[in-house]
Amino acid sequence: MASSSLRSKTSFHARSISFPSRSHPLTPQFDECLCRVKASEATSSSLPSISKRLSGLEELYDCVDDLLLLPHTQQVFAQEHSQKWVDEALAGHLRLLDVCAIAKDVFSQTKQDVQNLLSILRRRRDANDFGEYLSSQKKVKKVIQKSLKDLKRIRNIESLLALDKDHQTVAIFRMLNEVEVVTVAAFESLLSYIVGSKVQSRPSGWSLVSKMMHQKSVSWQNETDTNEFEKVATALCTLTSHKTSKSDNVMNVENLQNQLGKMDSLIQDVEEQLACLFRRLIRTRVSILNILSN
Repeated sequence: MASSSLRSKTSFHARSISFPSRSHPLTPQFDECLCRVKASEATSSSLPSISKRLSGLEELYDCVDDLLLLPHTQQVFAQEHSQKWVDEALAGHLRLLDVCAIAKDVFSQTKQDVQNLLSILRRRRDANDFGEYLSSQKKVKKVIQKSLKDLKRIRNIESLLALDKDHQTVAIFRMLNEVEVVTVAAFESLLSYIVGSKVQSRPSGWSLVSKMMHQKSVSWQNETDTNEFEKVATALCTLTSHKTSKSDNVMNVENLQNQLGKMDSLIQDVEEQLACLFRRLIRTRVSILNILSN
């Protein structure tokens, strides 16, 4: 999977969290990459755009790992008064790993459900045999709703960081907190998309830019913001209503097959992105643990 260069230009500006001491060339790259991920929050209205957003997170974590290798970053991690922030960073990554694993399971189960439903339609074209799919997706949505509640409980430590007088410590751990926040937001968008709900925007320094982007794109989103899961649910409802003629029923079955085929391909793309992001989250956690063990 190719990702855009960290040095690419961007027309958006995010709050800089660069280190107050000698600025390292990697720091502006992190700011630019974080900016692009945040900018994508306003346009994540389809599975392809959410998949692209996940790819942007991979790039962001690559930059985080490079920053973790800097000597002064490792010195800050080794300081005794940084222990509470180190513990929070590790706990945050563990939370993200848990949610990413759940998202992977959700998409794996959904892909299996879609393929089973396609198999039923190809073999029998029987509108009365959709119970297994509907039952499985009902369970998936319950898992998602619980995960969304858990995500909302994840604490933003930025206000606590502001109490720390060591500006270098604040800069480093605020960076990690920013990454956790945008990752949580991406998972919320992804899981909410499946259940057909929208995520409320989070109050942050980026909110003004997000609102401006939303205002400019709202008319476009109204025209193109279609949910593949809702389309399939609607098609299934039409088939099971028994209020259509035989010819219309055949057409509806073909339409459902087309929708499922497209959804199967999109789910595959998201699955691959989630697998890559899961590996990146593990690698970043290992990098932090390696710093602490040295």
